[in-house]
Amino acid sequence: MIEFISRNDFKLCSESSHSSWLSSLISEEQFKLGDLSIVFCSDEQLLDLNIQYLNHHTLTDVITFDYSQGSYLSGDVCISIDRIKDNAKLYDVTFDLELARIMAHGVLHLCGYNDKTNDQKEQMRGKENYYISKLNL
Repeated sequence: MIEFISRNDFKLCSESSHSSWLSSLISEEQFKLGDLSIVFCSDEQLLDLNIQYLNHHTLTDVITFDYSQGSYLSGDVCISIDRIKDNAKLYDVTFDLELARIMAHGVLHLCGYNDKTNDQKEQMRGKENYYISKLNL
């Protein structure tokens, strides 16, 4: 089950299409859907999580908490709506496109992809672009 939770005033349009899209991503990556929460936060809320759980004192757009067991993908993908807005402007893309990229990015982390090295970043970006192409924005 995929649940969309807002810790601010953000409301995701077309939750059902995003849920279907993320479910397809998970399936195509050879996982079964467990319990997945996509949590929309403010910069301040995500910064608090970053400090508390990762001891990072920086703003970020997404933090994932992986609760997967075996082939069942479960976790929380916490997303800063403030970062999405700013990054959409910075990269000259729509808010919806940047949000989709970060949702895919967080779920791909749960699938085991990393983005620490240049090769990993390139692979992650390729996966993001591939799955975004399957979402009608």
